[in-house]
Amino acid sequence: MRQIVLDTETTGLEPSQGHRIIEIGCVELLDRKLTGNTFHQYINPERNVDDGAIEIHGITNEFLADKPFFADIFDDFIDFVKGSELVIHNAPFDVGFINHEIKLLENKSGQSINTIDTSCTILDTLKLARDNHPGQKNNLDALCRRYYIDNSNRQLHGALLDSEILADVYLAMTGGQTSLSLDDASGNGAGAEAIRRLSTARSALLIQAASDDELKAHEDYLTLLEKKSGNSVSW
Repeated sequence: MRQIVLDTETTGLEPSQGHRIIEIGCVELLDRKLTGNTFHQYINPERNVDDGAIEIHGITNEFLADKPFFADIFDDFIDFVKGSELVIHNAPFDVGFINHEIKLLENKSGQSINTIDTSCTILDTLKLARDNHPGQKNNLDALCRRYYIDNSNRQLHGALLDSEILADVYLAMTGGQTSLSLDDASGNGAGAEAIRRLSTARSALLIQAASDDELKAHEDYLTLLEKKSGNSVSW
């Protein structure tokens, strides 16, 4: 099964108010294994970013000025995600923004373009978290604390970083990561270059047998317990 964990950053909260996508980040899972394949792109939104949004993700108008437009990156993006299951936290937000961008492309080109939820199936991890943990906080930071996911690098929101963190959270929420390696199809071991946050790097457990003196001391202690209790000791 191929899944793409996806996140976006935007100029504001409402596409109906003309807000646009400024960043898309995706990481690939194959059969619940991270492959190391990613898609990441900053996008010129052709409008200013709200000050409140900049406070969240730190992406400024000046930074985006020379970035490609959504139309320029759309084909590469669709090629990367098409046919997959998209894993998104609060999916209606991201799906709504992507479909808004697609609608703008349709208006410019005069051609019909499939919506993202037609090209892919959608799994909303926020709904999954609310089903699993009703009445609790289920934002990404809260889930990281709950599942012991390291998000110490998350000073600001970022689409690629958040999709990487969400991949860890999703795997933990749905039964744990089945492989901590990032093996590529050729078996060259992309995981040799990137250790996931869930890796604990534990060495083999040391088995320490009791010495003869320790065994004798144990037997003497059990004998003492039997004398004091008047009963036989069962261990």
